[in-house]
Amino acid sequence: MGTTQEKQMDVTERILITLQSEFSDLGQVEHLTRATLRLALAVLMGGLLGYEREVMGKAAGVRTHMLVCLGASVFVMLLELEGAGHDAMSRVIQGVVAGIGFLCAGTILKGQHMSDVQGLTTAAGLWATAAIGVAVGLGHEATAVLGTLLALLILHVMPLLLDPRPNGNGNEDKKE
Repeated sequence: MGTTQEKQMDVTERILITLQSEFSDLGQVEHLTRATLRLALAVLMGGLLGYEREVMGKAAGVRTHMLVCLGASVFVMLLELEGAGHDAMSRVIQGVVAGIGFLCAGTILKGQHMSDVQGLTTAAGLWATAAIGVAVGLGHEATAVLGTLLALLILHVMPLLLDPRPNGNGNEDKKE
């Protein structure tokens, strides 16, 4: 029978081994670098889209878009890094899309008349943000960056083209 100090070392050693095995998914430098790059890019892409929305005074702003992009990225990244098959990946992506659909539905407000609808652009932006997160999570960073740039172009430039008045206020709020 060991001393109290030996028992304490045994418990501490078992705890450290357990912690090491629980965090082993990022044990290799390559995995850590890949995960860091993808997650940081997801946060950045979501943040860019959210910043545009927040500047325009929308309810779903920087934090919401960052979290949507990050969450979508993590969901698919975990399976992609584990080498999951196409069928499993397809189910996860379907789940992400369905979940984002519920979130988006909460951003759409309908008034008294059919023409009085608000929040459609915000919902579509969140949906696109989730798709960008999926692209990042799957390792398609260039596609995600291109998708982000196109979404920013649509959100920022299209209102100017649709309302060419010199003081065009880009009032997409009225009928998103």
